[in-house]
Amino acid sequence: MTRPMTDRPLRICFVAYRGNMRCGGQGVYLWFLARELVRLGHEVDVLVGPPYPDPMPFARAVEALPNEQFWARWFERDPAAMLPRPNPLVVYHPLNFYELAASYFGFLPEPSAFSLRALSAFAKRLRAGHRYDLVHDVQCVGWGLLGIRALGVPVVTTIHHPLTVDRRASFARDESLRDAIGSMTFYPVGMQSFVARHIDHVFTSSEVSAKEIQRDFGVRADRISMVANGVDTDLFAPDPSVERNPREILCVGRASDPNKGVKTLIEALHQLPDDITLTLVDDDHPDNGARKRAHELGCANRLDLVGRVPTDELVHLYRRAAIVAVPSRYEGFGLPAAEAMACGTPVVATRAGALPEVLGDHGVLVRRDDAGALAKGIVSLLEQPLARAELGERGRNRVVERYSWDRIAASTAEVYADVVARWRGLPARITTSASDGARAASQSSPESRV
Repeated sequence: MTRPMTDRPLRICFVAYRGNMRCGGQGVYLWFLARELVRLGHEVDVLVGPPYPDPMPFARAVEALPNEQFWARWFERDPAAMLPRPNPLVVYHPLNFYELAASYFGFLPEPSAFSLRALSAFAKRLRAGHRYDLVHDVQCVGWGLLGIRALGVPVVTTIHHPLTVDRRASFARDESLRDAIGSMTFYPVGMQSFVARHIDHVFTSSEVSAKEIQRDFGVRADRISMVANGVDTDLFAPDPSVERNPREILCVGRASDPNKGVKTLIEALHQLPDDITLTLVDDDHPDNGARKRAHELGCANRLDLVGRVPTDELVHLYRRAAIVAVPSRYEGFGLPAAEAMACGTPVVATRAGALPEVLGDHGVLVRRDDAGALAKGIVSLLEQPLARAELGERGRNRVVERYSWDRIAASTAEVYADVVARWRGLPARITTSASDGARAASQSSPESRV
């Protein structure tokens, strides 16, 4: 077989419309994957929107693209905050004006606008003499990616789960026709599904997500690679010097997102013995739905809302807790479950989305949306310290073997090599297990996966 040009290190440009690790899993994914690819010898540039990432000294270049974040300000219902400061006139820039108008009418313009800014920035880099083998988009899937591809560079994207999942969750909590219309217009499902079908390849993090992308976005199975999210297993690791609190449960999840199932966990807390406490890593504001529900049930004194904590504090919380609860209604991967396992902390999770894939038989799985089952699963582990220790050790080994970032980056680079080879009309060098996973997902039923 011909040995294609991908034997040499690749020149990769990441585009990511939100880059900070504390804004969601996409920021974590961007930072660690880029770092590990550089460690493998590849060159990485990054075009990124706010909130911007932590310093990335391993990258050749990091270009911060502007975004006035009008849609976020609109949801704060503060009209005065909509005008940019200190120069309100920047609102008349075409993309800024589009974002302002789209936000006013209830759309989410951020992915589309960012992708067009990324197209402009990428074209300038090409004109300046930079050359790239591949562009990797992280979760944006906007129109500008098609423009980047038209400039002569293959484009791949990572979709942890399609926006149709979020839209269905939004429909579930809508209380009026007006709410339902808002859910229909807010999510740019049409754009993302079209773009996903017309770029070169899609990465996703689980068989469940691969199946959702095939069904909802119409992407062929042979254009999807199931390469899981990674975990920094050096950072997220057990520490014997940290004493476990045998009556503390930890949950990392937003109460404002119904897919995270925090409401069910609060109802489970109400059913647990009075000496069991719950630490919740979520925004600590007066209107937090978890706090409200705990007050209604009379267990607010056992709920500790700690806000969005720095990474080192999060690691400490994982190490201190007796159990980590992941009560989600859906997960495209379930990063808190994997991080907890990496820290040697046993996990009680729901049979939802990709969580059975992540845990395997190395955790406790219970029915989704069932507070009684969740409480029973938690109590069963709290009463068995030896079983907790065994699950913690087995979970740690599973994450190291399957989800460490060096392994994820190596698998990702293999797929890059195939995409670049196909783009240049060369035979693919490899058939990756990632591709096999996507094909398996296309052939399996939802029942067999969960």
